[in-house]
Amino acid sequence: MTFGEDASGIPTGHAPENMAILKRWSINLLNQETSFKKSTRQKLKRASMDEAYMLKVLGASIPLQSSLSET
Repeated sequence: MTFGEDASGIPTGHAPENMAILKRWSINLLNQETSFKKSTRQKLKRASMDEAYMLKVLGASIPLQSSLSET
């Protein structure tokens, strides 16, 4: 219940499935970031208030593409 799913107003169509995918993706990104040793909920709160930390979480998911710089 990290994202408050019970209070969600997305009950119809493809929206619940799409939101479930985004939630799983977000939780996986937060779990991959290891410099802030706290719970997923605390990491989520920090990412929502600290833009630098949010970019760090997002940056952890992007692999370095050194092969692109060679071409």
